[in-house]
Amino acid sequence: MIAYLSGAVREVREASAVIVAGGVGYEVFCPASTLGRLVPGQPAELNIRHVVREDAQLLFGFSDADNLRLFDLLTGVSGVGPKLALSLLSALPVSALAQGLLTGDVKLLSSVSGVGKKTAERLVLELQNKVPEHLAAALPGSAGQAAPVASTAGRDAIEALLALGFREPQVRGVVAELLAADPGQSADALIRKGLGKLR
Repeated sequence: MIAYLSGAVREVREASAVIVAGGVGYEVFCPASTLGRLVPGQPAELNIRHVVREDAQLLFGFSDADNLRLFDLLTGVSGVGPKLALSLLSALPVSALAQGLLTGDVKLLSSVSGVGKKTAERLVLELQNKVPEHLAAALPGSAGQAAPVASTAGRDAIEALLALGFREPQVRGVVAELLAADPGQSADALIRKGLGKLR
């Protein structure tokens, strides 16, 4: 089984990337946060979950251990496959997703495309006591109290994304994550990147 992959990024697609290692190009399905860090022509190192099915062998890659840990927990829930787990990890930052599971925020979880209310309730029921609390450390309090965004660009981006109909916990979590990666980003850049993560 493949557990780790190191190589050059050949191509970044909508939901996956092609990583060349040892002369072989591997298609690796990744959450949006990981895809956003991959640059064609640049080296990449990914933690891998190798899923073997009757009709296919699929690779799922993660740039950090927290995403991988949540992916494993999510796919351990009955009825939640790798693709749905990736949808959750792409739509919500790790901290917001972990907080939603810990606090039983069914509305937040079911706001993700493909996740119905019953699935969200099952996720909470099975994972509420399994999610490591440190994963939600970036969001103090309840899932509705996302980390405050101090910059003017951040606040402007949040207002714009909320006006487009996205849920506030998701928007605040995504903008906070983007600002943590690069505090100097403009509101336009935050809105553009935020749309990529929220859609």
